[in-house]
Amino acid sequence: MTSEPELERTARIAQDLIRFDTSNYGEGRSNGETVAAEYLGALLEDMGLTTQYFNAAEGRTTVIAKVEGSYDTESSAPHAAERPGLILHGHTDVVPADPKNWSVDPFGGVIQDGLLWGRGAVDMKNMDAMIVTALGDILGAGKRPARDLTIAFFADEENGGEYGSHFMVQKHPEVFAGATEAISEVGGYSVDLQGQRAYLLQTGEKALMWIKLTARGMAAHGSRVISDNAVTKLAEAIAIIGRQEWPVRLTDTTMLLIAELSRILNIDPEEVGPDQLILATGTASGFLQATLRTTSNPTLLNAGYKHNVIPDVAEALVDIRTLPGEEDEVLAQVRALLPDEIEIEMMHRDIGLETSFDGPLVDAMVNSLGVFDPGAPVLPYLMSGGTDNKALKLLDITGYGFAPLQLPPEIDFPGMFHGVDERVPLDALVFGRQVLGDLLLKY
Repeated sequence: MTSEPELERTARIAQDLIRFDTSNYGEGRSNGETVAAEYLGALLEDMGLTTQYFNAAEGRTTVIAKVEGSYDTESSAPHAAERPGLILHGHTDVVPADPKNWSVDPFGGVIQDGLLWGRGAVDMKNMDAMIVTALGDILGAGKRPARDLTIAFFADEENGGEYGSHFMVQKHPEVFAGATEAISEVGGYSVDLQGQRAYLLQTGEKALMWIKLTARGMAAHGSRVISDNAVTKLAEAIAIIGRQEWPVRLTDTTMLLIAELSRILNIDPEEVGPDQLILATGTASGFLQATLRTTSNPTLLNAGYKHNVIPDVAEALVDIRTLPGEEDEVLAQVRALLPDEIEIEMMHRDIGLETSFDGPLVDAMVNSLGVFDPGAPVLPYLMSGGTDNKALKLLDITGYGFAPLQLPPEIDFPGMFHGVDERVPLDALVFGRQVLGDLLLKY
């Protein structure tokens, strides 16, 4: 076991952040992010930066800092002030973790087997630490990034950003003035394609609809014959939604991804089909398979209060992720699948995103990965989940997922998002710090 004083700085900062239990339970219930925001703010202030703190509610703190870019006298590049600004952002909240299911304390920041373990190790306190250390390397060397940066550590991402990114975009859009692009989580990480290491760069996100289903019936003694049972009606409804097989629909991003995968894996996609091709990517399929279609997963049930009482109401939460632009069509299909007596309430809805796999920023991200892993292919993908880039898009800011990590083939990286025993290799954190630093100096 590595002793804490010997930890590389990125790992130490990520470890400290994991030890702040910033669990977000949704619907406004949270342990709060203020302690993590103030910790990160202090690190930014130690670099000579000025920070701003914004509280959407008590304990729900977002911290912002600005970094002035520079002019490279050795190149013909324009002055940083003449280039659009770039936002580098992370979130400080995490989903809850039940210690009974983990092999280590999920909030202990344990270092074991060359990895940092804990809730947030991959989602996304690792990236928060990489942002801070990459920036510290640049400023500490007396240099400046190639363009003006806005550093943002948002609250409440795991609840759709109501008290974080959406609050900031709605109430304080001025802090993002001048920026046209953003970089955040769940992209730039390596996957093993049957022995070939490649990187997935996130250029889009599925749309999000969180709905609540409500069934109503007759309250009665548990021993009676009751056909109008709310729990039974709800169970039938969620079985329909949970077992719905949505058709494959390929977007521009997934068509390009499939073409590249078929080339690397030497598989004819016309012979095996998109699903089988994606499954051939191994653990990477945990993220990629869900990008081929809509998904509708029941995630929470709530009904009753005693064993011998039939309740008159039963509720379920369903997480629906559609391809960008298909939200209304899918919602209409969900309504048509369910009996009319099942009530549907929209709890939270957010847009889908998709941008092309080209342009100066994409080229720069690909090139920076190539500096530290020459020859490894970089592929675009459409993320099945969502990030705070959705909120920034409302300001016409184009976001990408780029939290670069070089990972060993045996790690099921997608499986650790919101899973148990979340962990990240220590050397992957160093890799990410270096790649981000290279990108910020050049782009």
